[in-house]
Amino acid sequence: MAKKTAVIDIGSNSCRMVVFEKTSRFGFRLLQEIKSKVRISEGAYENEGYLQKEPMRRAYVALRDFLQIAHTHGVRKTLCVATSALRDAPNSGDFLRSVERELGLKIKVIDGAREAYLGGVAAANLLPLQKRAVTVDIGGGSTEFALIENAKVLQCRSLDVGTVRVKELFFDKGQFEAGFAYIKKQLERLDFHARQVVAIGGTARAISKSMMKTQEYPLDKLHGFAYGVREQMPFIQEIFDAGEKRLKKLKVKADRVDTIKSGSAIFMSVLEHLDASQVITSGVGVREGVYLTDLLRRSNHRFPANFNPSIKTMCDKYYENKEHVAITKRARALYALLRVYFDVDGAYERILETAAKLSHVGRYINIYKFNKLGEAMILNELNYGFTHKEIVTIASLVRYSKNKLPPREYNELHPPYEQLCWLSFIISLSVKLNGNSSFELKSGKLHIRCDYVIAQELENLQPPEGFEFFYTIV
Repeated sequence: MAKKTAVIDIGSNSCRMVVFEKTSRFGFRLLQEIKSKVRISEGAYENEGYLQKEPMRRAYVALRDFLQIAHTHGVRKTLCVATSALRDAPNSGDFLRSVERELGLKIKVIDGAREAYLGGVAAANLLPLQKRAVTVDIGGGSTEFALIENAKVLQCRSLDVGTVRVKELFFDKGQFEAGFAYIKKQLERLDFHARQVVAIGGTARAISKSMMKTQEYPLDKLHGFAYGVREQMPFIQEIFDAGEKRLKKLKVKADRVDTIKSGSAIFMSVLEHLDASQVITSGVGVREGVYLTDLLRRSNHRFPANFNPSIKTMCDKYYENKEHVAITKRARALYALLRVYFDVDGAYERILETAAKLSHVGRYINIYKFNKLGEAMILNELNYGFTHKEIVTIASLVRYSKNKLPPREYNELHPPYEQLCWLSFIISLSVKLNGNSSFELKSGKLHIRCDYVIAQELENLQPPEGFEFFYTIV
């Protein structure tokens, strides 16, 4: 596989390109993401599906510019897919041949089932899903669904209901009841359900962004943002009801205003049809699915068990030695010894190990402020496979992996303070000890054997309230 790969996705509403770079066999990072609102399907649904001249020109210019940007990155492989607008249009062949002839870009028009599958692969590999979930990818011309169980895509569906299609056929004409009836009729073809919905696509992301900004959500990260359907359905209804001025106050971006009404109508109808209880927002979709099916083509489009691409990529980028391996080993041993005090069910084991592994990641930037830098790097780069609560907790543990326990000032995404203190103590101790150190419990106290230099490091280490440790110099 080429080290740098560009993936272009031509949708009914927008044309997007991402550029990925491999950092190791399965590690990768995002180098570039760019979007152009070409609206290639504009006017098509009112003209028997035929693509119109001006939208095709806009799409052509965007693709030309995308290829120039990819070239500046040294991209050696470009994958381009097109979805609903081009697969539905009787004259799409004219556009495809023109692009291939003049730009040298071969566009693969994928059917709805394949589009749904690609979104499902991205979600299954890059989100912390429940055992059973359904992806919902609302596009301009169609909406795709993929049923996922145990990180495997089982079924895929594509329905001819999209934001631009519903807008032009019904809502622009003031036929709102007819539009809802059309959406409901299409959804009757959807024969699987799940309580967790993975929200993919511009409409769902716009709703989530609005929700996060207006409700002052404490983490500025869209991917993985989750909310309860019952609690937030009135907010989605408010977006549907809002006029342009109100949408601005609700922080809906200007480029979404004209399709957000039809998009929110589709989304509400889907949530009701699926009887969903939770929505988890996905910052990944078809483009990442295209990349992952190429990257993981020899492993059934799944990462190896217990593999996390974000952790791997951060280690590839920021660690020159294996120091984090030793720290993680000590943290694991201390957790096994002390978990009886704070984590009988083992709920924090994965969080602790990840914090230990990434505890020194900030040293790559600045050795003197590595704790604060590590916190910021984790909040921004630990994107895949963790909930927001897990990400915030891991970042906080790295921030306070020194001497003192975390302050009591924390937000709704942190675990209970007692658990946070125990985890922080274990990480701090794991960082300070070395290969010559050992430890055991004696009469409810932690006995540490270490050399003189490490003993000095332990002098100011603060244990959780009511717990004691002592050391012996060997």
